[in-house]
Amino acid sequence: MVRITHLAKRIYPELTWSLPGNDKQVYLTFDDGPTPGVTNWVMDLLNEYQVKATFFCLGKNVRQYPELYHRILSEGHAVGNHTYDHKKGWNTSNYDYLKNVLKCAKYVDSNLFRPPYGRIKKAQIKSIKKQYNIIMWDVLSEDYRVSITAEACLKNVVDQTKEGSIIVFHDSKKASNILKQVLPKTLEYLSEKGFKPLPISI
Repeated sequence: MVRITHLAKRIYPELTWSLPGNDKQVYLTFDDGPTPGVTNWVMDLLNEYQVKATFFCLGKNVRQYPELYHRILSEGHAVGNHTYDHKKGWNTSNYDYLKNVLKCAKYVDSNLFRPPYGRIKKAQIKSIKKQYNIIMWDVLSEDYRVSITAEACLKNVVDQTKEGSIIVFHDSKKASNILKQVLPKTLEYLSEKGFKPLPISI
């Protein structure tokens, strides 16, 4: 994934980077699932804190683990399309990329889309915007980085989160070690500061 800069927001104003509102609302999001042993752990923890989130799902994972996908929906979380098998827009032809998004749509029913790695071409945006709200982020936890520590990951979240922030974690095997250390502390921090995590609904 790419760390988002103010320049990127100016270049791509048609994408959703945050959702400013009131009452200190923030939006926890999880990419790359559903993943057994990770997504269900995330949902158990969210239930403890009575928090709802948004899961940007890979179509191939929903196809393989439909019971986890249905649990996400049944517990009141939102879902979004994250392509079928994690295609990188910059390295994929527009035709193949859009075909991959449509393949995911067979398994993930949503009007929300997040490009894997945050990398997407202008032409791809133009086509996808016809059916989806493209959701980016303004807080990247970097839980997926092999070299990151739990302390650094938590600092990324704490330092950047403000009212309306869209926060990215990953419910994947790769990120699970850091995620399981940092997500409980993140939820504690958000609660202490009066932030209200909500699912994305636009």
